[in-house]
Amino acid sequence: MITRMSWYCAIAVAFVAGALCTSQSTRAQATQSSAGRVFELRVYHTYPGRLHALEANFRDHNILFLRKHGITSIGYWTPQDSPASENTLIFILAYDSRESATRDWKAFQEDPEWQKVAKASLADGPIVEKVESTFMTPADYSELK
Repeated sequence: MITRMSWYCAIAVAFVAGALCTSQSTRAQATQSSAGRVFELRVYHTYPGRLHALEANFRDHNILFLRKHGITSIGYWTPQDSPASENTLIFILAYDSRESATRDWKAFQEDPEWQKVAKASLADGPIVEKVESTFMTPADYSELK
């Protein structure tokens, strides 16, 4: 039986593969030069009715704070089918190494500016109920490295 996380992983990988197939050759060359990177698949499950607040957080500031701390956003997705479409945000991040992932994520979470924004975003109540994180190493045959 396929678990929900396996299903999300398969969808995210399919989206990334599709995006790579349509990308320009210069982008493919740039990603091949980054072969030491590690990737993190993150799946956020929100409380009922809070997905739009989470998306606004990422759209309006979280992506900028991630970039500020050296974390590369590869892509963001929401499922098409209910019930996951009502409360799930799936995204992939890239880091120079597993060690830099730990360091950069810690710096992101400790950023006083981000903490203010995060606190303000909770004015209407909690947003994220559950976070799933999977670190991934590109397969030797993967175009994205």
